[in-house]
Amino acid sequence: MPRLRPDRDETVRRLLGGLALIGVVWLAGCAAAPPIGRNDSREPVTASDETNNDRRARVRLELASAYFSRGQAETALDEVKQALVANPNYADAYNLRGLIYGNLGNPQLAEESFRRALQLAPRDIDTMHNYGWFLCQQRRFPESQAQFAQALAQPQAQAGVRTLLAQGVCQARAGQWVEAQRSLQRSYELDPSNPTTAVNLSEVLYHLGDYERARFYIARVNTQPQQSNAQTLWLAARIENKAGRPGAADNFGNELRARFPQAPEALAFERGRFDE
Repeated sequence: MPRLRPDRDETVRRLLGGLALIGVVWLAGCAAAPPIGRNDSREPVTASDETNNDRRARVRLELASAYFSRGQAETALDEVKQALVANPNYADAYNLRGLIYGNLGNPQLAEESFRRALQLAPRDIDTMHNYGWFLCQQRRFPESQAQFAQALAQPQAQAGVRTLLAQGVCQARAGQWVEAQRSLQRSYELDPSNPTTAVNLSEVLYHLGDYERARFYIARVNTQPQQSNAQTLWLAARIENKAGRPGAADNFGNELRARFPQAPEALAFERGRFDE
């Protein structure tokens, strides 16, 4: 999101102060919302191209993103509505509206919002990404994969790390383990520091029976105490159990029980439910 100018309303600046504004993207990273005045000319759009209504819409969307990042979805929706009053053709507002309606459990309005955003900005990779993840949550896997593929095919997609991650997670949900491994492996190669990718890749390799490689990726997470949690320790224990190393599985299970005694994973370890 563009930063507010110093002369912006003080109330707006106080609300936004200190917040890491989320972009209209799922999972990793922040996306900068482009200026509202999209055009098809070769001359870049700058702040001077904005009308007063455009500026009001942009500020409202910044507020909406801030509220949404705080978990205040209904308040965020109110701000998005105000942004669309100021500029009814603001594609980024429809994109965020889709995320909000999805969060609020209204899939029909979420889908309408994403479709409208793509009508206004057909090549917007953030909307394709978000719409693809929404479709995955609805278990509409072929349609979801089509959106991810379109996002990755865009020239401005660059590496596409976050979309490859989302694509791989969705493929795993669909039981497409080989395809999921391919997507997550590519995402990991592009960003090996992302623990979310490492965990998901390890889980997929576990399901594929490649326990050695699964151990490698989950170890990258569990050796960092600030990244490990009940889920990562339990996955490591399950991997060791499947690989025929009960002692190593017990070591991870005991650490899990000591650090997260109330977690469902600790109870599963206590009961020996490694295959659930």
